Amino acid sequence: MSSMRGLVQFIADLRNARARELEERRINKEMANIRQKFKDSNLSGYQKKKYVCKLLYIYILGWNIDFGHLEAVNLIASNNFSEKQIGYLAISLLLNENHDLINLVLNSIRKDLNDGNELYNCLALHAIANVGGKEMAESLSSDVHRLLISPLSKPFVKKKAALTLLRLYRKYQHCVPEEWADRIVSIMNDPDLGVVTSVSSLVLALAQDKPDLYQKCYGRAVFRLKAILIDRQVQNDYMYYRVPNPWLQVRLLRLLQYYPPSDDPDVAAGLLDVLQFILDVVTEPLRNVQQSNAQNAVLFEAINLAIHIDVGPALMDKIVGKLGTFISSRETNLRYLGLDTMAHLAARAEDLSPIRAHQATILNSLRDRDISVRRKGLDLLYSMCGYQNAATIVGELLKYLEVADYAIREDMVIKIAILTEKHATEQRWYIDTILRLISVAGDYVSDEVWQRAVQIVINNENLQPYAAHTLLQYLKGPTYFEAMVKIGGYVLGEFGHLIADTQGCTPIEQFLALQDKFGSCSAFTKALLLSTYIKFVNLFPEIKPQLIQVFHSYSRSLDSELQQRACEYLVLASLPTDDLLRTVCDEMPPFPERTSALLSRIHEKQGKGEDRRTWFIGGKSGVSDTEALIEGF
Repeated sequence: MSSMRGLVQFIADLRNARARELEERRINKEMANIRQKFKDSNLSGYQKKKYVCKLLYIYILGWNIDFGHLEAVNLIASNNFSEKQIGYLAISLLLNENHDLINLVLNSIRKDLNDGNELYNCLALHAIANVGGKEMAESLSSDVHRLLISPLSKPFVKKKAALTLLRLYRKYQHCVPEEWADRIVSIMNDPDLGVVTSVSSLVLALAQDKPDLYQKCYGRAVFRLKAILIDRQVQNDYMYYRVPNPWLQVRLLRLLQYYPPSDDPDVAAGLLDVLQFILDVVTEPLRNVQQSNAQNAVLFEAINLAIHIDVGPALMDKIVGKLGTFISSRETNLRYLGLDTMAHLAARAEDLSPIRAHQATILNSLRDRDISVRRKGLDLLYSMCGYQNAATIVGELLKYLEVADYAIREDMVIKIAILTEKHATEQRWYIDTILRLISVAGDYVSDEVWQRAVQIVINNENLQPYAAHTLLQYLKGPTYFEAMVKIGGYVLGEFGHLIADTQGCTPIEQFLALQDKFGSCSAFTKALLLSTYIKFVNLFPEIKPQLIQVFHSYSRSLDSELQQRACEYLVLASLPTDDLLRTVCDEMPPFPERTSALLSRIHEKQGKGEDRRTWFIGGKSGVSDTEALIEGF
């Protein structure tokens, strides 16, 4: 490229431009010249390459390029390597999977994939991986697969073919037929570790979607790990700061987590030897940060795999000890990974007492300076919470909620609400905690939280008077949040009569407490309160004039929903007999058992990465929590 003096001079001119206006003037002049040159049908390949290079440099600087694409496509068909290289670079930068010219390059790419020149193969594979798309996947995936499995392909071509096929699979899953499974898995036995590393990435993605088809990879992965770690069958080129090929180790250890433990005694024994070896190596002194990072990456994947296959108590005690050290580490990354892995252990373990021994350290993680560590600490507390420590953990979470980052408050509210319901041993503690949660979190309380609380109050008759009385006290306070008004309006409308004879809870006091908040509420909450008022008409005839006055006032509302409700309720309250009113305002029946909407919110919030998780946050019950949380206590 240094021989293209015109390109070198153009780049120098742009670098020497002291103002953007000068740069724009020079670019417009050059683009006009290139446009004119492209009209010449006798333009040589060298000249096309030079002008396309100039267009690419202009594009990289952030300027729009609306011509030259066809010339770049023509360069791909050249027999000169440098011209072909620039052509592929241009389509990788200028074209996307939906570009109109994609169909024009498919035949040229296929020709280069089938060419005997490995360099041409690699250029074509680069272009496919960069552009991707459904059309390329449907047209070229079989050619990429042929390069991957061919015994004539060089190792560096196989590596690129495996990663290109992975890229196409992520864009369009149907490009990898089921009958390819055995041939792809067989390449995991390739003598070249670079090829095995690339193919392992491909198999890892495929096994997540079709584990049965790729089940043969399990034994191969175990024996490859044993060969690398115990037998030391690894070339010096793949030693990274005395750690043998950590990238391949991590992929294979993660791949094994998508399958149940093997029934083959040789495979199971080999895997235990590998895990024991990795845990023992960690005790050796580390020389530098790079070695520490590589070794810890392998260690955490090994721990996750050990948790997955449920190793014996001796090995598990060693794992818990190491995790306890990690969550107290001064390094943020180690604290993060330690908390995440301990949450995995909590999701699988039958006995959580070893984890609860570190409860004080885990609670301190809520005040970590790094928000990602705070999130993981919250997930772990959620997973390790039980009847024995629910009051302590929920109390600490409520204290922290008052000063928590806004970014995690909604997630905290949902988790606190679930833990309160799931592990409550007293009905009054549940109501006190939920109402305190609403009063602290305020606008971060989603509708699912207060609606779930209403369901539980309705389904527990002994809880109804206490809930109504407590809610009324909150509503009488000077500060409030709309979620408190919603749940208060609903519960008082249903069960306000149960406390009407209590001092400070008379019908008029209930009405005034709600009406005091009415004016500043949203239209949705006002509609709910109007429904509460028509129930008050049925329950408390003595305050009927005040309620009818509210209906009169909102019968002229500009909001159609409020106007319709007010008019209908006004007519209903003015009927000569109360028969229809009593029928309409009959008490709500108990709710049927149903899956908690809060649980589905938790599962939705678990991030979706390229690699699918094999466990769910929320303890052992969170792994298969499709049934409802217990109705009642």
